[in-house]
Amino acid sequence: MKRFTGIISLALVLSIFAFTASFAQDGLQTYLYNGVERSYYYYEPDTMMGQRPLILLLHGYGGSATDYCPKMVQTALDNGFAICVPQGAKDPEGEPSWNVGYPFQQGWEMDDVDFLCELASSLAVEHSLNSNDIFVTGMSNGGEMSYLLAHQKPDFFAAFAPIAGLTMQWMKDSLTINKAVSLMEVHGTSDTVSMWEGDPENAGGWGAYLSVPEAVRRFADKAACKEEKVKELQDSILLHEFINPETDVEVLLYEVKGGVHGWALDRLDTPSEIIAFFKRHLR
Repeated sequence: MKRFTGIISLALVLSIFAFTASFAQDGLQTYLYNGVERSYYYYEPDTMMGQRPLILLLHGYGGSATDYCPKMVQTALDNGFAICVPQGAKDPEGEPSWNVGYPFQQGWEMDDVDFLCELASSLAVEHSLNSNDIFVTGMSNGGEMSYLLAHQKPDFFAAFAPIAGLTMQWMKDSLTINKAVSLMEVHGTSDTVSMWEGDPENAGGWGAYLSVPEAVRRFADKAACKEEKVKELQDSILLHEFINPETDVEVLLYEVKGGVHGWALDRLDTPSEIIAFFKRHLR
C-alpha cells in the first residue's frame, strides 16, 4: 500500500496531536455525487475576507481524510487558504483511493476527476470562495490524482503540487497535456513505492509509470521551458527550476536525495513550499 512511513520528531508529533484534536471537531461532512454519498473535511481560515482561495488535499492509497497531514492543513489556514480534505471511495480491492487507472482499478466506474471538480465548485459557491483560485495537492495516490487533474482539468485548477506522485504510462499514451500549467513535485530518490526511476515493466503492481524527471519534464516542455536551473537546498535536496521567462508558468522538481516515500517533512518544510508556490499563482 502507498502509505506514509516517514520519521518525525517528538515535538512535531505533539504539535500534530494538538492541532488534530482541535480541527477534528469540525466533523466529517458529506456530498451526494451521482447518487453516492462522499465525505470530506472542510476548514476555513480565521479571516472573514471574501473570495478566499481553496486547496484540495488528497490522501494516499488506503488512506483516510481524518486528521490527514495536519501540518499542511494548518499552513494553509495560517496563510488565508480554505482547505478541503476529501475521502477516497473504496476501489475494487476494498481500499479507499482515487481512481487513477491502476490495473486493479479497471472496471471501477468512479469518476474522481469529475467528483473533485464538482465538490470544489460546490464549496466555492457555498462558502464564497474564489472559483478561479482552486489548487490541488496530494501524496502518492493523491499525487497521481493531481497529475491526472493536470492533464484533464488544466483550466479548472490554478496550480498543482503532487508529492511522491507518478504519471502512469497510460496517461502519457492516452491523454494530452493541452495547456501549460504550473506544477511542482517533491520526490525522494530512494522511494521504493513510487520509484524515482520509474517502473516501465510494472514490477511494483501499480501499473507501468514514467520516471519522475520525465513526468515533470513533460509539463516543462509544454510550457516551452528552455532553461533548467538547479539549486542545492538544505539536506541534499536539489531544486530543479524549469524556466520560460516569457510566461508566468512555473514547473519545479524537488529532488530529495536518499528520500523515501512521503512528504519529506523530516528534511523540508514541504507545506510552506507548496503554499508559497500556490501564492505565486493566485489568479
